[in-house]
Amino acid sequence: MLKNKIALITGASAGIGRACARVFAREGSRLILAARRLNRLLELSKEVSDEFGVDCHVLELDVRDREAVEAAISGLPPAWKEIDILVNNAGLSRGLDKVHEGEPSGYDEMIDTNLKGLLWMSRAVIPGMVKRDKGHVINIGSIAGRQVYPGGSVYCATKHAVRAVTEGMRLDLNGTRVRVSSVDPGMVETEFSLVRFRGDKERAGRVYRDFPPLEPEDVAEAVLFCAARPPHVNVQEILLMPTDQASVHISYKRGR
Repeated sequence: MLKNKIALITGASAGIGRACARVFAREGSRLILAARRLNRLLELSKEVSDEFGVDCHVLELDVRDREAVEAAISGLPPAWKEIDILVNNAGLSRGLDKVHEGEPSGYDEMIDTNLKGLLWMSRAVIPGMVKRDKGHVINIGSIAGRQVYPGGSVYCATKHAVRAVTEGMRLDLNGTRVRVSSVDPGMVETEFSLVRFRGDKERAGRVYRDFPPLEPEDVAEAVLFCAARPPHVNVQEILLMPTDQASVHISYKRGR
């Protein structure tokens, strides 16, 4: 069902985005891989091309830059213009500070990446889907879009906004055959904490020591499940949690 479909994945250079690229490649999809780290994209492109025999197109792109996003999408080669699936995955967190003590630059970075970047990508891609009357937007949300935890107010706010935008997209696109899904994971072991704590490996490592977290591949398989449903089925949302994480506040600390 996904063979030769064009899937555009943002934040594809690592973590969930990279895992999504691999599962879509496994199914025979053609991939547009977008991220800021070009060297990683080129490595991933070669990896999936060699392993799965799929075509890839690489975009060195910062989703925060609206003009760059518009130029990248409008400038796609003709063979890559008809995007079937958009996975809005690019996102990050900065710090774990109280709202009155955090770095304003970190607030800007989270809002510009997690919310505005998703909006810029969606605004650039969805009109083509509407024109063709087919397509699928899959937004990577978070348990943080449903619950708030101490020190995470701004990050949680961006993910609550992503949830609202996702619901609004479904309303706006009703009457077309463009589907909109959200996959909201709990704790996933990626570069997320390393980025949040600005490269502090010891502090980042402590985040994942209390219980086995989700792996990026777990989330990617949920994204794939949404994309692989028949055209008359829309999986509106999936909340995916580690077994030992009941909520952002309650978890069973069994260790790894």
